[in-house]
Amino acid sequence: MTQTDPQPSSYPDPPEVAVTVERRRSGWDVAIGILMVIAALIILGDVVVATVVSVFLIGWTAIGAGLVLAVWAFTRFRAGGFWWALLGGITLAGLGVLVLQHPVRGALWITVFIGAAFVAGGVTRVVAAASLPRGKGLFVLTGILSILLGGWILVFPTEATLTVLGVLLGVQVLVEGITLLVAGRPRITSGPRPPAATA
Repeated sequence: MTQTDPQPSSYPDPPEVAVTVERRRSGWDVAIGILMVIAALIILGDVVVATVVSVFLIGWTAIGAGLVLAVWAFTRFRAGGFWWALLGGITLAGLGVLVLQHPVRGALWITVFIGAAFVAGGVTRVVAAASLPRGKGLFVLTGILSILLGGWILVFPTEATLTVLGVLLGVQVLVEGITLLVAGRPRITSGPRPPAATA
């Protein structure tokens, strides 16, 4: 038997697709951004009410996410990870119910968790700054501020509960509103990759 060379395929190679993410500002982005900035100022004007709203929002969000995760677990019944996903969904939904039933305790639990997250994030930034070639000072400064804020929350959780969640919600809404006003929303576009430039 003689071995023949494989014949080249007569079908052209599919074009390479380039996916890009860019921010473009539209009139809707400006309008929504203005409304979000106004809402943020209202929230920051009464952080106690905003804290209560945040607690109920977190509770209902946890319930919804837990139910979605539990339902999604059944799609992986034969693929593995079913029990972990189901247990995680039930736990998340249960925590949401507890927060709604006991909003004061729920606010305290969430505040303590935020304080611990601030401390952990601050320590991580300080440690990571040692491996950065530049910008170490900024990372160390923000890390120390995060540790101090988290430590204050953990030492005085009762006082922090009345303000932290409301302030965080207001700041988050304010940042999102300003981002929409300045840069717009991110949009994902795809198309054929342009040919490489030849020298």
